[in-house]
Amino acid sequence: MIEQQIKAAIRDIPDFPKPGIIFKDITPILKDPVLCENINSAFTEKVKDMGIDAIAGVESRGFLFGLSLATKLGVPFIPVRKAGKLPYSVNQKVYELEYGTATIEIHTDAFQKGDRILIHDDLLATGGTVTATSELIKEMGGEVAGFSFVVGLSFLKGREKIEPISDDIIILADY
Repeated sequence: MIEQQIKAAIRDIPDFPKPGIIFKDITPILKDPVLCENINSAFTEKVKDMGIDAIAGVESRGFLFGLSLATKLGVPFIPVRKAGKLPYSVNQKVYELEYGTATIEIHTDAFQKGDRILIHDDLLATGGTVTATSELIKEMGGEVAGFSFVVGLSFLKGREKIEPISDDIIILADY
């Protein structure tokens, strides 16, 4: 049910951000508060028994449902940001992209050692950013409890990349 609702709302944008790519635009979901609540409820039901201490949302669309899920579960939200965007002391992780490198950061006091962190993003493509996020969380002494995504693009094989980190992977709508 939720998968069909999400797929009905998502808009395909051809040739964005470059020719040959069909971008899955989730912003139409945000116009529908009932669908947003249904997504939050679906995530809450799937993760409520995972023993999560916090949710790490990956910039920027991972903030959309990550924060509301953390609020519903009564756990802290951890913003995972691009370099230079967080104002306090940070830990960084540089990782490889298809076209170069990128850097993500988390505040040094975002969570306690041993905390179980759910990593959330809007979309699972190749898995590169959430893999880097999981590595940074582990370097900081946290444990990756699992992953959650509104959308997955299974043909890009991101699930296979992150399964060795945690096999608790929630994807509400898979293409």
